[in-house]
Amino acid sequence: MNTVSIRVQKRDGSLVDYDGAEVAASIADAARGLDDELPRAVQLRSEVEITLFDRISTDQLDDAVIHVALANVKDDPAYDTIAARLLTKKLYKQVFDDTHDLFGDGAPETIRQLHVARFPGYVERAVSAGLLASELATAFDLEVLAAALAPERDDLLRFIGVQTIRNRYMLTDSARRPIEVPQFFWMRVAMGLALNEADPTAVALELYDAMSRLLYLAAGSTLVNAGTRYAQLSNCFVMQMNDEIEHIAKSVRDVMWLTKGTGGIGLSVTKLRSEGSPIRSNNTTSTGPIPFMHTIDSTLRAVSRGGKKFGALCFYMENWHLDFPQFLDLKQNSGDPYRRVRTANTAVWISDEFMARVAADDDWYLFDPLDVGDLVELYGAAFSRRYAEYVALAEAGELSRFRKIRAREQWKAILVTLQTTSHPWLTWKDTINTRALNNNTGTIHLSNLCTEVCLPQDADNVAVCNLASINLARHLVGSGRGARFDWDLMARSVRTAVRQLDNLVDITASSVPEAEHANRENRAVGLGVMGYSDVIERLGLAYDAPEAWDVIDEVVEFISWHAIDASCDLSRERGPYANFVGSRWSRGMVPFDTLDELEADRGVPVEVDRTARLDWDALRARVRGGIRNATLMAIAPTASIGLVAGTTPGLDPQFSQIFSRTTSSGKFLEINRNLVADLKGLGLWERVCDDLLRVQGDLSRVDGVPESLQATYRTSFQVDPQAYLQVAARAQKWIDQAISRNIYLADRSVTAMVDLYQLAWRMGLKTTYYLHMMPRHQAEQSTVKVNKAAEITGAGAGPRRGFGARPAAAASAPATPPRAASAPARRLPSSPGSRSCQRHRSGWRSTASNAPWIRRSGSSASPASNRPLPLSDLPTPHASS
Repeated sequence: MNTVSIRVQKRDGSLVDYDGAEVAASIADAARGLDDELPRAVQLRSEVEITLFDRISTDQLDDAVIHVALANVKDDPAYDTIAARLLTKKLYKQVFDDTHDLFGDGAPETIRQLHVARFPGYVERAVSAGLLASELATAFDLEVLAAALAPERDDLLRFIGVQTIRNRYMLTDSARRPIEVPQFFWMRVAMGLALNEADPTAVALELYDAMSRLLYLAAGSTLVNAGTRYAQLSNCFVMQMNDEIEHIAKSVRDVMWLTKGTGGIGLSVTKLRSEGSPIRSNNTTSTGPIPFMHTIDSTLRAVSRGGKKFGALCFYMENWHLDFPQFLDLKQNSGDPYRRVRTANTAVWISDEFMARVAADDDWYLFDPLDVGDLVELYGAAFSRRYAEYVALAEAGELSRFRKIRAREQWKAILVTLQTTSHPWLTWKDTINTRALNNNTGTIHLSNLCTEVCLPQDADNVAVCNLASINLARHLVGSGRGARFDWDLMARSVRTAVRQLDNLVDITASSVPEAEHANRENRAVGLGVMGYSDVIERLGLAYDAPEAWDVIDEVVEFISWHAIDASCDLSRERGPYANFVGSRWSRGMVPFDTLDELEADRGVPVEVDRTARLDWDALRARVRGGIRNATLMAIAPTASIGLVAGTTPGLDPQFSQIFSRTTSSGKFLEINRNLVADLKGLGLWERVCDDLLRVQGDLSRVDGVPESLQATYRTSFQVDPQAYLQVAARAQKWIDQAISRNIYLADRSVTAMVDLYQLAWRMGLKTTYYLHMMPRHQAEQSTVKVNKAAEITGAGAGPRRGFGARPAAAASAPATPPRAASAPARRLPSSPGSRSCQRHRSGWRSTASNAPWIRRSGSSASPASNRPLPLSDLPTPHASS
């Protein structure tokens, strides 16, 4: 192309001739450490140049280069690394804008010096602008913190990680321009979580080191608000609505304030009397809980979080409530819109009594809470006894408002609704309460938004939990049979995270007094994990293999032991939490011990492996002497921070090996880097990469791939669903709270669902989260240079020729089922300079095997560009959080 006619408009408005050599140098710098730096730079430069136009701005030029790199991710995940570095460099230019001309060679020492020089001024300006708390400018040695900044750690972030931090968590000025680069962001969060320390600078350095290395991450609300003037750092709020108009109105107010502060909310409505129940104060009848739930649902949409996301809440109801059938319909698409919720989620709070009646095919009675108010506060055997008494009163005619159905009829209705709407989520009241170690502070009436928090609440206490997650993938050294966990590093990460979470309790501020009170009295924290699937893939294990279940068992036991021990240390330093005396902790009990309590209450075994590896007796003795936090562990979904960490979320499997992901940060292509690395190691990637895209990431449909690799890389709907329960049960035995457990089912049989969820209860799971059903129909997938014409016309048809044609020697793709004429094949767009996987054979081979960040997790991403990938035709995972 004629580059002389292309002029670039700089930020000051001046025009300069486009310099292709400068663009190539920038790309080459972004490709440092990868194979074939020069060929990649030449290729991407040629692809960029066909998108240019006269008077293109520097920002538009930066975006064009990034988008072209992302368009090549389908061929090699190394291009995601290039895109991530380019986006980070763009952030550097925006934040250090008066020195942007220094970025020509991107010299690491230049970048480091800019970080050191600019950090103190960033803090001081942000404090002056009212964005940061004044203590950040006065309580810390800013020069020491600046000297510790490590911009080379930006290379740990993938493109979607940089994009997510930029769009969700980084501070911006009044014009929505970024004022932070990634390492400023990590240090700001660390400072915000060290404000209560005697030596805040030293602790901030420790927290920064762990988070900037992605060893663990605090949860979303903490990342958004830490260090700011609006220090609402807690993540989860659990509240109960009482059956009186004043408290209902207060609950609406509290939901508004907690939503404004980005908190996720669980709200129980079980206490609200049923529709038609008498209101004696004005001689009328109640409308029941449903209209109030609709009102709160509208509130969630009204209090949007900065225009980025609606409020997040889950309603809970016990299934003996007389209005429970209406509760089941809340997420249906049809029906009265004023008796539906569109933003909020729903979950059912299930007793062991109900599960026993389902097993025995007995009757199940629905009651008005006005008549049976004490049932809400009872659990286990005590609930069963009292429930039987109410059944007897109903049959004797002493209770007028009740309904009798078969327990299995309601059980089936719950599961059918779950299959069709993914709601209500199933959670087990008695398992949660019977296994609670903080059971001296009242009954637990519900869980939180994502079903991993189990804390008691009442009119005086809105339960609060504060979350962080250990990145397991960053603690695994190597891959394959030689891989091992760095246990010393993991122990340090756990202890650092527990101290940070305990600090958060003292630093966070809430606009709801009952939440502030519960937080300070109980100091509940929930340390979780992410990257489990990432780890077992690198170990070469299948998700549904017993060896993989042993991995999660061992890892969570280790984290639980050190989290509890760290809390004991904090108790010696700072004192135990206020409600420690009388708790099961004070009797020397740990989460593992509560399995016996559950079995004794149920009268039936809990079907879970009881292997233990660590010295729990020594820890029990320490626990009796005091513990700082009422709870220590909960495994959250980590849907967003997992993207930042560059690893798989929570305990989830891979949804697909290649798919499009839609988030609040955009739409991205992801490809499993672990799989690419293993295929490259076997010399197969170049041959199968096109086929993998054509079959929507289903490795089992690609010829020539070893069965062992197919087993390791089964996707969510291919995994035996019982494996989801095995993984969760092994982890749950060590966790004092619960697990946000997504389940994926290819079988739409309700009978299969009955068996699966009854097994979940028998194995001692406390909660389950979303149920994802395999779609009945798949959209026509996008393909790259696949000869659809040859497949349709048969083997005798000649290979397709022309622009973007696949080389004949590489055209041996397995046959695919015929498709309807109304669904024509679509191709991913390419350009004269684009390189397919096959072109590796002509010398542009790029294994990136010497780049450690390439192998550490299972996803990369790209947004739409000037020449967008048609991502809508690729599989899309369900949003989990």
